[in-house]
Amino acid sequence: MSKQTKALIYNFVGFALFFFPARYFFLSYANFKGWQIPLAAFVVATILSPKFKALRTNDGEKLFMSWIFSKTPKDIKW
Repeated sequence: MSKQTKALIYNFVGFALFFFPARYFFLSYANFKGWQIPLAAFVVATILSPKFKALRTNDGEKLFMSWIFSKTPKDIKW
């Protein structure tokens, strides 16, 4: 599996791990109705989820992760 494919899968999984709990929270505890619930969950998940990217370097293609809670992108060695 290529690094770009892994980055896409990790981005989806990371987004889903924040989207579904946020959607449940807004459904259960917030006073949102209809389209506001998934929209609010989408915004929260977009901001909080880590971003993965495959980049070509001198050492070959590498997978990097950036997140709102870390200052610099981290090299993923999986």
